[in-house]
Amino acid sequence: ASSKWVRLNVGGTYFVSTRQTLCREPKSFLCRLCCQDGPELGSDKDETGAYLIDRDPTYFGPILNYLRHGKLIINKELAEEGVLEEAEFYNIASLVRLVKERIRDNENRTSQGPVKHVYRVLQCQEEELTQMVSTMSDGWKFEQLISIGSSYNYGNEDQAEFLCVVSRELNNSTNGIVKEPSEKAKV
Repeated sequence: ASSKWVRLNVGGTYFVSTRQTLCREPKSFLCRLCCQDGPELGSDKDETGAYLIDRDPTYFGPILNYLRHGKLIINKELAEEGVLEEAEFYNIASLVRLVKERIRDNENRTSQGPVKHVYRVLQCQEEELTQMVSTMSDGWKFEQLISIGSSYNYGNEDQAEFLCVVSRELNNSTNGIVKEPSEKAKV
């Protein structure tokens, strides 16, 4: 009986995963390597019993994590083209499409010229601050918090007031007209 866990030696780095994870893509190299009934691919194992795979382990992490949770997460220092190369090698079709889409989106974004931002300054009291920042939507992100002291005095308690600076990238349309963010994002 085969174990639930599989040990992989990818370019000298060990990875451990379940057979279920490795078989998320039934036509993939990894599924054929260790999950199919019948003879395995003609792959050697090292002295620990790990499957030997002669590939760059740096790019294997995003591949394995995609199989684990279905999301593409690539560290900033990794080239998307490297992840694409590995996705193609391992024959993970859905990941190949996703990486190609991301590369195409990045190329489109850089070909549109410099990114423009819109900034908003919101005034709030201390007790409103957490709710306001946590409910920002439509791509708005927190930039800066400026304390402006307090203007209200309830008994002995001062209510601190803040200016909260938020920003959002403007989306450029193909004809160069800048679209204003939706009403939902305006506070």
